[in-house]
Amino acid sequence: MPSLDLRRVVVTGLGVVSPNGPNRAAFLSANREGRSGISAIDGFDTTKLKSRVAGVVRDIDLSRAIEERHLKRVSRMVPLAIIAAREALEDAGIDPTTIDLSTRRQIGVMLGTGGGGAEFIETMYGHYYSGHTERANVFALPAGTHGNSSSEISIQLGLRGPSHVISTGCTSSTDAIGYAARKIRYGETPIVLTGGADAPIAPGIMTGFDLMKITSRRWNEDPTRASRPFDRDRDGFVLGEGAWMLVLEELEHALSRGAPIYGEILGYASTCDAWHRVALAVDLDEPVRAVELALADAGLAPDQIEYVNLHGTGTELNDRVETAVMKRSLGRAALTIPMSSTKSMIGHPQGACGAAGVVATLLSLNAGFIPPTINLGTPDPECDLDYVPHVARPSSAKIALCNCMGFGSKNSVLVIRQGY
Repeated sequence: MPSLDLRRVVVTGLGVVSPNGPNRAAFLSANREGRSGISAIDGFDTTKLKSRVAGVVRDIDLSRAIEERHLKRVSRMVPLAIIAAREALEDAGIDPTTIDLSTRRQIGVMLGTGGGGAEFIETMYGHYYSGHTERANVFALPAGTHGNSSSEISIQLGLRGPSHVISTGCTSSTDAIGYAARKIRYGETPIVLTGGADAPIAPGIMTGFDLMKITSRRWNEDPTRASRPFDRDRDGFVLGEGAWMLVLEELEHALSRGAPIYGEILGYASTCDAWHRVALAVDLDEPVRAVELALADAGLAPDQIEYVNLHGTGTELNDRVETAVMKRSLGRAALTIPMSSTKSMIGHPQGACGAAGVVATLLSLNAGFIPPTINLGTPDPECDLDYVPHVARPSSAKIALCNCMGFGSKNSVLVIRQGY
């Protein structure tokens, strides 16, 4: 069988709508300064909730994404994703209002989302079951399904390439980026707009996490201290929202049009523990295998990794398991590689978290620093790696591993390089 002529995949554009920064530049600045985007929830009554803080996107005009009259017809996730997508395309030097039909057909959309339109459909069902169907939207069903999420981006931007949604829980956007990279790698299309978006901060969803007892409730009066991965005083993760989008492009295609290049996607892998709906398997076998497979796909050894962006949720089990996974998969190198959790500053935006970590990593490495893990006052004794506590660290690192672990026993890993 003849060998495949695999293409190289680079990142030429980044777009951000984050709790700690409504655009790419603000997100970079917040990560450099170690600034939290966690605040008290004020969009609905939280008096019956145990956990009353979240990573909420503020100070953003959603009508920048779609017309005001259409905002009530879609989930909040949709305008967040569209705003980030537009910024990513602009950053890549692609104006969707001026490109020709041939180019429109070359640009695919591959969105990762965990909750999709769950927040929207929760509101619609509230109208149904309270006897106020006249308040419900006629587009409730299509707008509430995951599959239409990418279509909303494609429609607003006029992109006619494949438009797909990847929904694999917390690993959704890591998988979306991995699949998008493979479409380019195998020559199916030269450009894919990919990444993740989620907006799960709604009464019913928050209540569900309350019942599971996995969200932080100790820091309601001091929100910016609530998300504290690897810290002894952590008491659960903080829910977040936002959108982080990337333009992936075939290297020669990007060079031919003089596009800026943030970095390169070197490797991707995904496994499943096949263990539990929520809990992580403590035998570590599958998350370790995911790291090993991603390194093999990238053609790299563990000691070539210079930074790890961790899943780092702030739950005891996740933090301890992930620490052990890094030790086993990276060996002695794990003891000296700097690692950090973006979630300490933005909370856990569910299926969008992998893309948040990748974008944070690319922006930071291009700016010459490693982002910190904030709120790490007293580390858990079982979490004993270099998590870059409190303050960003100057660095010339170029090769990074971005790890993601989620509900349903999912493990997904990307290996990326700054530059190419």
